[in-house]
Amino acid sequence: MFELIKLPYATDALEPVIGKQTIETHHGKHLQAYVNNLNNLSKGTKFENAELDTIVKEADGGIFNNAGQILNHNLYFTQLSPTGGGSPSGQLAKEIGETWGTLENFQKEFESGGVTLFGSGWVWLAANDEGKLLIVKEFNAGNPLTKGLTPLLTFDVWEHAYYLDFQNRRADHLSSMWKIVDWKVVESRYSGS
Repeated sequence: MFELIKLPYATDALEPVIGKQTIETHHGKHLQAYVNNLNNLSKGTKFENAELDTIVKEADGGIFNNAGQILNHNLYFTQLSPTGGGSPSGQLAKEIGETWGTLENFQKEFESGGVTLFGSGWVWLAANDEGKLLIVKEFNAGNPLTKGLTPLLTFDVWEHAYYLDFQNRRADHLSSMWKIVDWKVVESRYSGS
């Protein structure tokens, strides 16, 4: 049985970037609905007790959509911290520098990916098997896992992720997100790729 993840911070801890009401709605209602849906849809199927990664790689339709949204949101919520911000370090910082020249160049391109994604979806920093970094845009419940990539960092560009705090100003929301990214979490995902 799939369960709603516990947040590693209080619902008001990410303010003013993400407000308490947004967290309560986004985590407590949207993500909970995906969990409930996946539990109902997967009952009696080969995915009933499968790992989310496996479901995202193998399923389609409603099971894929709900599992994808759970996995995406789990990665999203656990990469954020009220003490986040700053810069990555180690091998991830080196690879960002080699790929984009500077962290600022990477951030601009990443934000642009999120702004230009039409409709709902996710912008991702992902790594291939050789550790090369890519910015990937995915629609709806998409995840770089389906392309054989390792997801490292994601910003949610579904309107429920930012509308209460930023209304229709997606670009402003995306640029503010760097203040709460926990680079240690992102680095741990990269070292494990």
